[in-house]
Amino acid sequence: MIKHASASATEGGNATPGGAVYTCPMCPSVREAVPGACPMCGMALEVELPSQPGAAAAADAPDPELADMTRRLRVSAALTLPLVVIAMGELVRHPGWSHTLQLILATPVVLWGGLPFLVRGWRSVAGRHLNMFTLIALGTGTAYLYSLAATLAPGLFPGPPGGGQAAVYFEAAAVIMTLALLGQVMELRARFHAGAAIRALLGLAPNTARRIDLDGNERDVPISEVRVGDRLRIRPGEKIPVDGVVLSGASAVDESMITGEPLPVSRSAGDRVIGATLNGNGALVIEARRVGDETLLAQITRQVAEAQRSRAPVQRLADAVAARFVPAVVAVAVVTFAVWALWGPPPALARALVCAVAVLIIACPCALGLATPMSVRVAVGRGAAAGVLFKNAGALETLCRVDTLVVDKTGTLTEGRPKLVAVIPAGDAGAESRLLYYAATLEQNSEHPLAAAVIDGARQRGVQPGEAQAPRALPGKGVTGEVDGAPVGLGNEALLAELGVEPPPPLSGHAERLRGRGHSVLFVCVGGSVAGLLAAADPVKPGARAAIAALHKQGLHILMLTGDVAATARAVAAETGLTEVVAGVLPGEKAERIRQLQAAGRVVAMAGDGINDAPALAQAQVGIAMGGGTDVAMQSAGITLVKGDLHGIVRARALSRAAVKNIRQNLAFAFAYNSLGVPIAAGVLYPAFGVLLSPMLAAAAMSASSVSVIFNALRLRRVKW
Repeated sequence: MIKHASASATEGGNATPGGAVYTCPMCPSVREAVPGACPMCGMALEVELPSQPGAAAAADAPDPELADMTRRLRVSAALTLPLVVIAMGELVRHPGWSHTLQLILATPVVLWGGLPFLVRGWRSVAGRHLNMFTLIALGTGTAYLYSLAATLAPGLFPGPPGGGQAAVYFEAAAVIMTLALLGQVMELRARFHAGAAIRALLGLAPNTARRIDLDGNERDVPISEVRVGDRLRIRPGEKIPVDGVVLSGASAVDESMITGEPLPVSRSAGDRVIGATLNGNGALVIEARRVGDETLLAQITRQVAEAQRSRAPVQRLADAVAARFVPAVVAVAVVTFAVWALWGPPPALARALVCAVAVLIIACPCALGLATPMSVRVAVGRGAAAGVLFKNAGALETLCRVDTLVVDKTGTLTEGRPKLVAVIPAGDAGAESRLLYYAATLEQNSEHPLAAAVIDGARQRGVQPGEAQAPRALPGKGVTGEVDGAPVGLGNEALLAELGVEPPPPLSGHAERLRGRGHSVLFVCVGGSVAGLLAAADPVKPGARAAIAALHKQGLHILMLTGDVAATARAVAAETGLTEVVAGVLPGEKAERIRQLQAAGRVVAMAGDGINDAPALAQAQVGIAMGGGTDVAMQSAGITLVKGDLHGIVRARALSRAAVKNIRQNLAFAFAYNSLGVPIAAGVLYPAFGVLLSPMLAAAAMSASSVSVIFNALRLRRVKW
């Protein structure tokens, strides 16, 4: 399909004061400042995404197109019903009066009720973008103008063989317009339901926040006035207004609206909280870290909207067919008219007109154009509700063909945050607290992940670190300094060698066993001797083993690629049920490994969360970023799992399969409908069965085909995992 960017849309897309931009679900490159019709396909435009504060209501406001079409439908239906009665009833015996009454009733239906279709049809011809409205305008216009001429100048047209005036088709033109209006109303309503995901996301955020000023005073302010660094109070049962960090208080927060996880999660001082999530029974004070368009909710909403407007690769087939379809249908209608007019039985001209109009009406390609975009937008919205964000329709379509999944270890299979799991003193058990005190005091100014594990572990055990004197970091070895006047060192065997000390045999045995389980071991030296050891481990994510088992059951070949040491990688693999592991891999080597798999004919998905995973995520046919990872990883991936849970891949695969199946059903129906409908409308059944398709039935079939495609796509809202 030819790309188009409307001149009325301003740069950056925020053309209206409220920031709303209107786009077409079939032609996402079209962007207009005001609602109206698509200049390419003629379909009604819909709001893309409000981006300015306070503009979210535009997405849930009454659709002006739907209101207008509904009003036209009601008036047209009220006029069309008596028109059909007159055309089919006793007044047919008095064609002069009957034709005049039909003209009076049909004219407002065709020229007012159907005016949007006539205007769009004219624009399609003038702009050389032939579409379904070209066919509607040609069909109804031809029937109406012929009937008008036959009524005002009956002598121009031959009557039936038994005498009388030529037949008129006012009722056909009016019924076609009314049915087309009915189809548009049903379609607009269905599209409104398909956009429920966006409206639901926009409706999650609260409108106000309770801000605490420098003097400790509190007052409610509009969410648009909240700035980074503001302190906000979250009372029990309130929604958290923006992304932030807890300063004080503790509570259980329901994050299901963002992550899809049904169980509330505990949040206390130092923990991150997500805007639009629901606070439980506790009170919190948070510091705003991300506001406005930078919040996770805003980013999710933006990504869902962009994905819903993207084009699936399979859409190229529909675009190629649609580009040639309308001219071909017009040609078929012309040939049909000529054949019936020249060789058809009397009244030949009337039959020729009926068949040509039926061909034009039944061949409207709306169902073909809607087949893919409607399935994509419903599937993307369903995924967003489950915490699975598709960056584009290509990722949605490709994921179902993936046969190999490559996973990173840290942050993907594991939490990505090491935790202190063992404290083993060389002396009596009472020395544990003293051992933790020395280690935490040395590490409290370090940014190393293991340092955070030591400090958090000490505080959880009630040990508060002191002040270290002359701390010195030894890269690749550890850290040294003085604590309460005693020389202290914390690190690995390389540090012990530099300090000239050796651990006692029992500690060495403990260290070997812990390393065999994938734990990181740190020795603590005090006063020139080894006082004990600490062990930290990056715990495997809950449910990781079950998710891996489910993916294996789907027939996926799963490979772990990690830069960590082999012992740790094997331990994590054993715990998660993986059998194939490649450890010690550099970031560039990950991408090379994926290229090798692709060269062997594999369709590869890569799941990771760090900057080092970005090249591999970009190289894979489908990149899957774990939520909570780096922005670089998420930008490189086609899918983001908001919760960072591997079960999200299971859900994404199920949704991808259902969506692709749904798209194929829609396309098959649309192709079959037109392949069968056009010949029947042209009259191929008449010689054998004496059957001609009425233009009114053709209009009903055309409307039903479009609506059936939309409702089939809406079934994706009920996909089960």
